[in-house]
Amino acid sequence: MQRIVVLNPKGGSGKTTIAVNLASYFASRQQMPVLMDYDPQGSSMRWVKKRQPTQPWVYAVAAFEKDARTTRSFQLRPPEGATHIIIDTPAALDAREMPDLTRSADKIIVPVLPSDIDIYACSRCIRDLLLVAKVRREDNRLGVIANRVRRNTLTYQALIRFLDTLGVPIVATIRDSQNYVRSAELGLGVHEMKSYIAREDVEQWAPLIDWLAPPGQGHAAVTIAAAESAAAVARSEGVSDSPATAEPAAAAELPEAIAAHDTDPSAAGG
Repeated sequence: MQRIVVLNPKGGSGKTTIAVNLASYFASRQQMPVLMDYDPQGSSMRWVKKRQPTQPWVYAVAAFEKDARTTRSFQLRPPEGATHIIIDTPAALDAREMPDLTRSADKIIVPVLPSDIDIYACSRCIRDLLLVAKVRREDNRLGVIANRVRRNTLTYQALIRFLDTLGVPIVATIRDSQNYVRSAELGLGVHEMKSYIAREDVEQWAPLIDWLAPPGQGHAAVTIAAAESAAAVARSEGVSDSPATAEPAAAAELPEAIAAHDTDPSAAGG
């Protein structure tokens, strides 16, 4: 059973969109995903309730609720036969809570939007995952998703340049698409939509699905190729009519934190 944590303390980064679409993908492939919603807003739970009986089943747990009638471990226990646990984490997550959420995670996904505020928040999140949660990059558990991007913009190019400094793979680049708005409204995932409507969106999920695949299936090479391709596109594309923005200060700050992580003996744990 694979445990996938979707995490970014910055609200509005697309955590729920990633989580529900992953659940939809696995369910549509005859797997048994469990969607655990730790966010008090309950967006993942609302998405599950919108699904029709004819759709592949997604088991949902309102992890943000406290039930005095049962133990916490019983409340969070997945059903027998579960193949994947996908955790949708809340906004404003304190760094001290990260170790408990990530300790048993097989994969940790950090979605980030192409804006200066989001890039700065992402830098702090990655720093805390490395230094506080003791996530080791060499374990290939941590990946970043460039979310809601428009490729021919300066903000996208700035985002890719920043992500190149992390030493963490870019596991997917997902465009700003109305199909994700529709999926939230209808309780669907893009993989369940008609192919002629969502073909481009489905294709963008391929590197992420490969990265999540079990070891030995070539997912690391695909991830590296996707990251290199995204960086090459950012360097080669023309400038749009979007206003130019200064290079985020976070891009200079994070490598220092990573260097500290690499040289700090206490960071060797995982």
